[in-house]
Amino acid sequence: MPGKIVTRDGDMGTVDFDGLRREVCLSYAPEARPGDYVIVHVGFAISVLDEDEALRTLAVLRAIPGGLDEISR
Repeated sequence: MPGKIVTRDGDMGTVDFDGLRREVCLSYAPEARPGDYVIVHVGFAISVLDEDEALRTLAVLRAIPGGLDEISR
């Protein structure tokens, strides 16, 4: 799931997932900074994502019924 980093404090950060904010471990993406989009899996950012690609992915997920349900868990 792509999300945008809002804040970073060491290896942890707050990531915004289409309006829902979660604490995420950023240790696997040390280059990620606030404003960057990251792919998050089970609470860990696993890679930095280009903003255009992140926005396209979110648009596809929004178009799928229940596509963004995963972020509410």
